[in-house]
Amino acid sequence: MPLLARSVQAPLHIHVRRGAIADLGRLLADGRISAGGDVAVVVGPGLGERVVELIRPSLQSADVFTTTGGTLDAALELADKLRSRQYDAVVGIGGGTTVDTAKYAANRWGLPMISVATSLANDGIASPVASLINEGVKGSYGVHIPFGVIVDLDFVETGPDRVNRGGIGDTISNISALADWELAREIRGEPVDGLAASLARMGAEAVLTMPGDLEDDAFVTVLAEALISSGLAMAICGSSRPASGGCHEIMHAVDSLYPGTASHGELAGLGALFCTFLRGDERRFAQMSDCLLRHSLPRTPSDVGLTSEQFVEAVHFAPRTRPDRYTILEHLAMTPDEISRKLASYVAAVAAR
Repeated sequence: MPLLARSVQAPLHIHVRRGAIADLGRLLADGRISAGGDVAVVVGPGLGERVVELIRPSLQSADVFTTTGGTLDAALELADKLRSRQYDAVVGIGGGTTVDTAKYAANRWGLPMISVATSLANDGIASPVASLINEGVKGSYGVHIPFGVIVDLDFVETGPDRVNRGGIGDTISNISALADWELAREIRGEPVDGLAASLARMGAEAVLTMPGDLEDDAFVTVLAEALISSGLAMAICGSSRPASGGCHEIMHAVDSLYPGTASHGELAGLGALFCTFLRGDERRFAQMSDCLLRHSLPRTPSDVGLTSEQFVEAVHFAPRTRPDRYTILEHLAMTPDEISRKLASYVAAVAAR
């Protein structure tokens, strides 16, 4: 993935609470985004449309675009529509695919973008990355970080539980990604941005050990803030390094070889647990395994419908998804037979907990 535009500027507005969608209405109405209300509002099917109805009195002269999202073609199509008039900003309302589509289209014309998340599936809600499918392969595209991030817990609560659980897996995968970054520093002399690493680690550590679940406002608030901090960490260091290591290489490999297997966060959590096992970090392995189990997230290939052979193939293929990265997978450079033996030991270790 190419380097992102490095920036230490955080989003100017972050709102995480129940009823936070009203803050968007106020932002649109008081001229902080657009003095004349010339805003493009991008929604996906479902909750995004409900949000628009709630804030419609504040939309003024805004235009609303609906996108299925998720693909580079959809993002380029949306970008073309944004040329129909002079917009001051773009507001993306919905899940990860909708927000990423809006981020990419806004970035195309240098427009500020507001991210309004109706789910907590991954850290894309505040990141300078748009994950989009191009010719059947999901790629990561550098974009400007959102000008503001709004997470309304009322809408998150009504969203699919499995989608939001995925955000837990994505958050704790930062721990594995940071261990890979430190490994790259030790072996290859790769510089580590301390501030970015701290931001990525703080949220992950909080979610890893915090009691409660998605029915607990305090837990959901911490999860949302952790995902936002992860996005800010990427913006600060100019790459996805603080939140993407061998865990995401495995996730991208599964997506490429066996598309539709599981969500981004589910696969990131599984990949992180496997990579932590490969490092021999028993304390971290136990913490992460317990957290994934506590939140009903997958821990073994069979949990996501993959055979051992398929998972071995994905792990072997994984380094090719990010040729510039150095992670535990590149460090060990395992053959398929070696991966198979490690996987057998890993599955036994998971079962023992």
